[in-house]
Amino acid sequence: MKKIVILFLSFTALLTACTKNFDDFNVDKKNPSEVSGNSLFASAQLSLTDQISTPNVNLNIFRLWAQYWTETTYTDEANYNIVDRTIADNTFQAYYRDVLKDLNEAARLIALEQPVLPADPVIQKNRLNIIELLNVYCFQQLVDIFGDVPYTEALDLDKVLPVYDDAATIYADLIDRVDAALANLDDAQGSFGESDLIYGGDVASWIKFGNSLKVKLGITIADANATLAKSTIESAYNKAFGSNADNALLYYLSAPPNSNPIYDELVLTGRKDFVGANTMIDIMNGLTDPRLEAFFTMTDTSTETGVVKMAYSGGLYGQSSPYALYSHVADPILAAGFPGILLTYDEVLFYLAEAAERGLSVGGTAETLYNDAITASFDFWGVSDVATYLAKPEVAYTTATGTWKQKIGTQAWIAFYTRGLEGYTEWRRLDYPVFNISPDAFTEGGVVPKRFTYPINEQTLNPDNYAAAATAIGGDDMLTKLFWDKF
Repeated sequence: MKKIVILFLSFTALLTACTKNFDDFNVDKKNPSEVSGNSLFASAQLSLTDQISTPNVNLNIFRLWAQYWTETTYTDEANYNIVDRTIADNTFQAYYRDVLKDLNEAARLIALEQPVLPADPVIQKNRLNIIELLNVYCFQQLVDIFGDVPYTEALDLDKVLPVYDDAATIYADLIDRVDAALANLDDAQGSFGESDLIYGGDVASWIKFGNSLKVKLGITIADANATLAKSTIESAYNKAFGSNADNALLYYLSAPPNSNPIYDELVLTGRKDFVGANTMIDIMNGLTDPRLEAFFTMTDTSTETGVVKMAYSGGLYGQSSPYALYSHVADPILAAGFPGILLTYDEVLFYLAEAAERGLSVGGTAETLYNDAITASFDFWGVSDVATYLAKPEVAYTTATGTWKQKIGTQAWIAFYTRGLEGYTEWRRLDYPVFNISPDAFTEGGVVPKRFTYPINEQTLNPDNYAAAATAIGGDDMLTKLFWDKF
C-alpha cells in the first residue's frame, strides 16, 4: 500500500509538472501580456518628444509654418497643403493614440498598484500627478493646433465617437488640472526614477515644470480672458524655471534607434529637403545676430566666378530653393544626440516679459525679463557676448523698432528656433515678426493659416460631432482663428 501511495504521489507530481510546462509553452516570455505603468510613461514621453522634434512632413510641418525652414524641391507643406499627406490625421493620431492613450493606461496601472513600503503611497501619487502634467501639456498642444477637440470623452473606450469640447473651456480646465497636480506633488519623495526620460524622477523639477506650464497656459489666453490669465501667471511665475538647468529636455542617444528624429530623417536618410528660410535668416542678418552660427551653415553667395563670399542666405519661403545655394541646418542640430525640447527657461522669461507689459506682477520689468530671456537663449545655444547684442539699438528694449509686441514677439520667435509649434503660436498671438507670403500658397491670397483643419477621418467617421465642432469655431477652415487669437 505504501508503494502504491508513493507511486500515486509521484504520478500526480509529474502530471502537475507537465501541466505547468505545457502552460509555459503558451506564454510569450519576450512579450509580456501587460506592460508596466512606468514603461508606458517612458514610451509616452518618447512619443511626445518625437512628435515635437520630427521634421517628417507627414507628421510635423511647424518649422515650415513658423518660417524657420523652407523646402528645396517639394514645396506643398510650406505652402500649407496639409491634405495630400493627411497631415492633420497623422498629427491627431500621434497625440491621442501614441501619447495620451499610453499616459492614460500608465495612470490606470499605477493606480492599481498595492503599496508595500511606507513611502510607496506618496511615490505612487507623485507618478500619477506627473502623468497629469504631461496630459495637460498634450491637450494644450492639440487645442493650439486645431481649436475645439475631443477632451472629456477623448479617452473613454465607451465613446468611440467623442464630442468636441469648447477650446476656452478646455483651457480653463487644464489650468485647474495643473493646480490639482501641483498640490499633490511631494518633492520629499521620488517618482519614476530612470523611467522618467526628462527629469529622472526628480519631483522638484516637475513642480517647476508645472508652474512654467501654468505661465504658458496663462499667457496664451491673455487676450481672451485677462482675469484668468492674471491669476494663473501671478500664482506660478516665482515657482517656475529659474535657469536653463530646469529646462524640460529629453536627451536622445548618440545612435539609433533612440536618436533624435531630426538626425533620423535628415542624416540617416541623406535627404536634402530643407534649407533656412529667408524669413528667419534675413531678420537675423538684419540684427547681426550671432546665434546664426548655431542655427545655420554659411553658403557661398558670390555672383562672380572664382570669387568666394560666404554668408548666411535663406531660400525664398514657399519657393523651390536648391539645397546647394542656401544655408543648411547647423551640424549640432543634426546630431543624433541633440535633445528634444518641451519647455525652456527662455520661453518662460519671454512670457513673463509680455505679462509685465500687460500690467501683471511677475517680479520684474518687461525690459529686464526681455534681456534675461535673450541671455538665456544665448546660453542655451552656447553663444557668447550677449551684452554686445543687447546693446544694439535695433535690439535694446528702449530703442528697438515697434511696440512691445513686435520687440518681444520677434525675439521670442528667434529664440524658439527648432520649436516649430511654439514659434508659429507666438506669431499667431502677437502677429510678429512679419511673415513672407508665398505666391504658391494653397490659401487665398497666400495668407498664413491660423490652424490645422480637422482630420479627414473625423469628417468621415465622426461626422455629427465634427460638424458641430466646425460650426462652433466658425468654420473648419485654415484661416479660422482660435479663441485666444483676438487680433
